[in-house]
Amino acid sequence: MMTLKRVDRRVFLAVSAAVAAAPLGFARADDLPVIQVFKSPTCGCCSMWVDHLADSGFRVDAKDVADLDAMKRMAGVPGHLQACHTALVDGYIIEGHIPATAIKRLLARRPAIRGLAVPGMPAGSPGMPSPMPEPYDVIAFSDAGESNFMRFIETVPQ
Repeated sequence: MMTLKRVDRRVFLAVSAAVAAAPLGFARADDLPVIQVFKSPTCGCCSMWVDHLADSGFRVDAKDVADLDAMKRMAGVPGHLQACHTALVDGYIIEGHIPATAIKRLLARRPAIRGLAVPGMPAGSPGMPSPMPEPYDVIAFSDAGESNFMRFIETVPQ
Protein backbone atom coordinates (compact mmCIF):
# COMPACT_ATOMS: atom_id res chain seq x y z
CA MET A 1 0.00 0.00 0.00
CA MET A 2 2.83 2.40 0.80
CA THR A 3 4.46 1.82 -2.61
CA LEU A 4 1.23 2.72 -4.40
CA LYS A 5 1.00 6.01 -2.47
CA ARG A 6 4.64 6.79 -3.28
CA VAL A 7 4.12 6.04 -6.99
CA ASP A 8 0.98 8.16 -7.09
CA ARG A 9 2.83 11.01 -5.37
CA ARG A 10 5.74 10.80 -7.82
CA VAL A 11 3.41 10.79 -10.81
CA PHE A 12 1.46 13.70 -9.33
CA LEU A 13 4.63 15.70 -8.70
CA ALA A 14 6.03 14.95 -12.17
CA VAL A 15 2.81 15.95 -13.90
CA SER A 16 2.44 19.04 -11.69
CA ALA A 17 6.00 20.18 -12.42
CA ALA A 18 5.49 19.72 -16.16
CA VAL A 19 2.19 21.61 -16.06
CA ALA A 20 3.66 24.51 -14.09
CA ALA A 21 6.72 24.87 -16.31
CA ALA A 22 5.05 24.61 -19.72
CA PRO A 23 3.61 27.22 -22.06
CA LEU A 24 -0.16 27.65 -22.09
CA GLY A 25 -1.18 26.66 -25.59
CA PHE A 26 -0.86 26.83 -29.31
CA ALA A 27 -0.83 30.06 -31.27
CA ARG A 28 -2.78 28.65 -34.25
CA ALA A 29 -4.65 25.51 -35.18
CA ASP A 30 -1.88 24.89 -37.74
CA ASP A 31 0.43 24.34 -34.77
CA LEU A 32 -1.56 21.28 -33.71
CA PRO A 33 -0.26 17.89 -34.86
CA VAL A 34 -2.39 15.37 -36.72
CA ILE A 35 -4.27 13.07 -34.36
CA GLN A 36 -4.72 9.49 -35.57
CA VAL A 37 -8.00 7.96 -34.36
CA PHE A 38 -8.76 4.24 -34.42
CA LYS A 39 -12.47 3.48 -34.09
CA SER A 40 -15.25 1.10 -34.95
CA PRO A 41 -16.95 1.81 -38.29
CA THR A 42 -20.37 1.43 -36.63
CA CYS A 43 -19.88 3.63 -33.56
CA GLY A 44 -21.70 6.97 -33.71
CA CYS A 45 -20.14 8.37 -30.53
CA CYS A 46 -16.66 7.83 -31.98
CA SER A 47 -17.61 9.80 -35.09
CA MET A 48 -19.00 12.62 -32.92
CA TRP A 49 -15.73 12.69 -30.93
CA VAL A 50 -13.78 12.95 -34.21
CA ASP A 51 -16.03 15.90 -35.16
CA HIS A 52 -15.33 17.50 -31.77
CA LEU A 53 -11.58 17.26 -32.40
CA ALA A 54 -11.88 18.73 -35.91
CA ASP A 55 -14.13 21.55 -34.63
CA SER A 56 -11.42 22.29 -32.04
CA GLY A 57 -8.73 22.74 -34.68
CA PHE A 58 -7.16 19.30 -34.87
CA ARG A 59 -6.38 17.66 -38.18
CA VAL A 60 -7.84 14.18 -37.74
CA ASP A 61 -6.89 10.99 -39.56
CA ALA A 62 -9.70 8.58 -38.55
CA LYS A 63 -9.31 4.90 -39.34
CA ASP A 64 -12.03 2.29 -38.98
CA VAL A 65 -10.58 -0.93 -37.58
CA ALA A 66 -12.18 -4.33 -37.11
CA ASP A 67 -10.24 -5.28 -33.94
CA LEU A 68 -9.96 -2.33 -31.56
CA ASP A 69 -8.89 -4.57 -28.69
CA ALA A 70 -5.74 -5.57 -30.59
CA MET A 71 -5.05 -1.89 -31.34
CA LYS A 72 -5.42 -0.99 -27.65
CA ARG A 73 -3.07 -3.80 -26.61
CA MET A 74 -0.52 -2.75 -29.23
CA ALA A 75 -0.73 0.89 -28.08
CA GLY A 76 -0.35 -0.14 -24.42
CA VAL A 77 -3.67 1.09 -23.04
CA PRO A 78 -4.21 -0.41 -19.56
CA GLY A 79 -7.28 -2.66 -19.52
CA HIS A 80 -9.11 -0.77 -16.76
CA LEU A 81 -8.74 2.54 -18.65
CA GLN A 82 -10.06 1.34 -22.01
CA ALA A 83 -12.97 3.03 -23.75
CA CYS A 84 -14.49 2.80 -27.21
CA HIS A 85 -11.77 4.46 -29.35
CA THR A 86 -8.03 5.01 -29.23
CA ALA A 87 -5.98 7.85 -30.71
CA LEU A 88 -2.29 8.60 -31.08
CA VAL A 89 -0.92 12.11 -31.19
CA ASP A 90 2.67 13.32 -31.02
CA GLY A 91 3.87 10.27 -29.07
CA TYR A 92 0.92 10.12 -26.65
CA ILE A 93 -1.97 7.65 -26.35
CA ILE A 94 -5.44 9.22 -26.13
CA GLU A 95 -8.09 6.78 -24.92
CA GLY A 96 -11.80 7.54 -24.89
CA HIS A 97 -13.92 10.68 -24.84
CA ILE A 98 -11.23 13.19 -23.89
CA PRO A 99 -12.05 16.87 -24.53
CA ALA A 100 -9.83 18.65 -27.04
CA THR A 101 -8.95 21.13 -24.27
CA ALA A 102 -7.22 18.36 -22.31
CA ILE A 103 -5.33 17.14 -25.39
CA LYS A 104 -4.16 20.68 -26.15
CA ARG A 105 -2.97 21.08 -22.55
CA LEU A 106 -1.13 17.74 -22.79
CA LEU A 107 0.62 18.81 -26.00
CA ALA A 108 1.52 22.25 -24.66
CA ARG A 109 2.92 21.00 -21.37
CA ARG A 110 4.48 17.69 -22.54
CA PRO A 111 4.44 15.75 -19.22
CA ALA A 112 6.45 12.53 -19.00
CA ILE A 113 3.44 10.20 -19.30
CA ARG A 114 2.27 7.59 -21.83
CA GLY A 115 -1.14 9.12 -22.35
CA LEU A 116 -4.57 10.24 -21.20
CA ALA A 117 -7.73 8.22 -20.71
CA VAL A 118 -11.40 8.70 -19.93
CA PRO A 119 -12.55 5.18 -19.06
CA GLY A 120 -16.03 4.18 -20.15
CA MET A 121 -18.42 6.56 -21.83
CA PRO A 122 -19.37 9.38 -19.41
CA ALA A 123 -22.64 11.16 -20.16
CA GLY A 124 -21.96 14.65 -21.49
CA SER A 125 -18.36 14.00 -22.58
CA PRO A 126 -17.47 14.89 -26.20
CA GLY A 127 -19.32 12.46 -28.45
CA MET A 128 -21.68 11.44 -25.64
CA PRO A 129 -24.32 14.21 -25.53
CA SER A 130 -26.74 13.97 -22.62
CA PRO A 131 -29.41 16.14 -20.99
CA MET A 132 -27.89 15.04 -17.65
CA PRO A 133 -24.10 15.36 -17.98
CA GLU A 134 -21.97 13.85 -15.24
CA PRO A 135 -18.56 14.99 -13.99
CA TYR A 136 -15.66 12.88 -15.20
CA ASP A 137 -11.90 12.74 -14.82
CA VAL A 138 -9.23 12.64 -17.48
CA ILE A 139 -6.58 10.26 -16.16
CA ALA A 140 -2.87 10.64 -16.94
CA PHE A 141 -1.15 7.25 -17.05
CA SER A 142 2.45 6.11 -17.25
CA ASP A 143 4.51 3.07 -16.33
CA ALA A 144 4.84 4.58 -12.84
CA GLY A 145 1.11 4.92 -12.16
CA GLU A 146 -1.90 7.15 -12.71
CA SER A 147 -3.08 10.59 -11.64
CA ASN A 148 -5.95 12.94 -12.30
CA PHE A 149 -4.98 15.27 -15.18
CA MET A 150 -8.19 17.33 -15.43
CA ARG A 151 -11.85 17.15 -14.38
CA PHE A 152 -14.75 18.11 -16.63
CA ILE A 153 -18.48 18.49 -16.87
CA GLU A 154 -19.25 18.24 -20.57
CA THR A 155 -16.25 20.03 -22.15
CA VAL A 156 -15.86 22.58 -19.34
CA PRO A 157 -12.85 22.13 -17.01
CA GLN A 158 -13.80 22.06 -13.32
